[in-house]
Amino acid sequence: TVFAVEDFTPVPYKAPPPPKPEKTFPPYTGFGSEEDSLCSCMGLILKPPTKDFKKFLEKDRIGMESNILRFLAKLITDSPIDKDRKLIISYFLSDDTISVFEHAQRNSGILGGKFLERGRIKKPGQELFKSEPSEYFKAQDLFVGASVCFHGHNFLLVDADEYTLNYMEKHANEFSVADVGAILKKLKGITEPRSREIRQLFAATDPDHNKVIEYDAFRNLIVSITDGALSDHEMVTLGRYYGVKDEYEMDLHYLLAVAQEQLKKNRFENFEQLTAVFLYNDREKCGMLPHEMCRTICKSFRLPLARDDLQALLTMFEDDNKQVEYKKFVDGLNWRENPIPVFQTIKNEDDWTRQPPIFHVKDIKYLPLLDDLFGKEE
Repeated sequence: TVFAVEDFTPVPYKAPPPPKPEKTFPPYTGFGSEEDSLCSCMGLILKPPTKDFKKFLEKDRIGMESNILRFLAKLITDSPIDKDRKLIISYFLSDDTISVFEHAQRNSGILGGKFLERGRIKKPGQELFKSEPSEYFKAQDLFVGASVCFHGHNFLLVDADEYTLNYMEKHANEFSVADVGAILKKLKGITEPRSREIRQLFAATDPDHNKVIEYDAFRNLIVSITDGALSDHEMVTLGRYYGVKDEYEMDLHYLLAVAQEQLKKNRFENFEQLTAVFLYNDREKCGMLPHEMCRTICKSFRLPLARDDLQALLTMFEDDNKQVEYKKFVDGLNWRENPIPVFQTIKNEDDWTRQPPIFHVKDIKYLPLLDDLFGKEE
């Protein structure tokens, strides 16, 4: 106690400052884009909405990396004329825009061509005139088996091209439907109590004990076991992961045709210099060089091929000891002296007419799947 004072709580001598009013924006008027209208409310000096240039540079087309996810779709409709129409939905990762292209079919009465102009598409069911920004379709919203609505048109995504499936599997942390680990965890939670029964079901589907079953039988089993809990894309991911891969799954003729077209587009003609460097590094003059050395030499020449394509081509020309026959490799790339006719290669993002299924998986090795789910059977 000091001077008979026991309460030392400080007494404010100034009034507290009034709370800052929350900044609110008027609702969207319908003129221009929402982002542009919002920028006009941010200050007296009008500025255009900022764009994500870093994302654009990272996800723009680079060589054969298109950074475009393409899906084969059909209209969800009861109309007998419209239900057989085939459309290609392209999602551009560089700016999150979507375009829809319709493939022309003979004697259908429909011309085909551009169905929907490229642009960002809002998700349905949102209020038009509101202060909050609208939600747009993202890459994660598109996958095989998904139903989407673009400006009142309902689409069912029935397949995806090989590039899209590969991209989603490489970026599985962004796409849960292409994440094998997440799918197995989900499948394990459903099937673990019935492990013995499920093993018997798979064994009954393989009466010849070949340890493989056809993809259609595998898909039907998964659907019946999970009661449709897995999406079509998740089943495609499992099929690709546990599928029996043919030794010559990738056609060398097709790979060389695509590679030559890319080299021709980029006007690459340094085949003599490339061969000379290979010969210089071949000290034993045996016509063979290690795979990694060949890849390094190709990179030093800035060969305009995607990393995966270059890797696949070198693998085609190597022996059991990972030694590449470099002369045949260069001759195969030489579009001047050994041109390979380009047969129906994709020349436009929207010109994709292949039918599902695109992934070449015929048989599934089911035993590794069961081991991953329930552990190895003793």
